[in-house]
Amino acid sequence: MLKNVLQFYIILKDMAKLSIIGLDESGRGPLAGPVVAVAVRVKSFESELRNKKIGICDSKKLTPKKREKIYELIARHPDVEWGMGVISKNIIDKINILEATKLAMKEAVSGIDYAGSLLIIDGNFKINLECNQKPVLRADESVLECSMASILAKVERDKMMDRYHKIYPCYGFQKHKGYGTKMHREMIKKHKPCPIHRKSFRLL
Repeated sequence: MLKNVLQFYIILKDMAKLSIIGLDESGRGPLAGPVVAVAVRVKSFESELRNKKIGICDSKKLTPKKREKIYELIARHPDVEWGMGVISKNIIDKINILEATKLAMKEAVSGIDYAGSLLIIDGNFKINLECNQKPVLRADESVLECSMASILAKVERDKMMDRYHKIYPCYGFQKHKGYGTKMHREMIKKHKPCPIHRKSFRLL
C-alpha cells in the first residue's frame, strides 16, 4: 500500500504542476480536549524541507523534543503555507468525533488557497469541500505534506492541553494530553469529569 502511494506521490512531484495539500489531525482518540487538524502546502518541489536528513516524518515516530524542533523549522518556513482547524469537545459530543474531525480539516484547508490543488487526507474519508481529494491510509508516513501536518497538529494540540493543565491541574493533562491512560482514568474517577472531558466517550 505504502509503496503504491509513494509511487503515486513521486509521479506528482515529477509533474511539478499540481499543488498538493496534506491534511492530518491530532486528538481523535483522547478523552478530553479538542480535535485539531492542519493543512500544509509546500510551495516548491525543490524545497530544502524535502531533504530526508531533516527528519520530517510521522509525528508519532518522533520524540517530543525532536517534534518541537521540527515544528519550529517548518511552522515559519517561507516554503510552507498552512492552516489549522480546532473543534471543541462540545461540538465533538454533539456531532461525533469523525464528523468533528472532518469539520476541523475543512476549517484547516479553508485557511489557505486550495483552488486547483489535490488534497491528500491521512485517513479513509473525504471532507465536504469542492476540490480534488485522495484519502490515503498512513499518508503521514509517505507524503511529506501529511507528515508536516501531523507534526504541526500534534504540537499545537499539546500546547492547548498544557494550558488546560494549568486550569485543571489534578488530571495531569500535561503528561497524557487527554488520552485514556490508567493515570488519567484514575483521576477522572477520583475527581469526576471536568468541563473539557468528552461526554460522548467512555471515560471509565
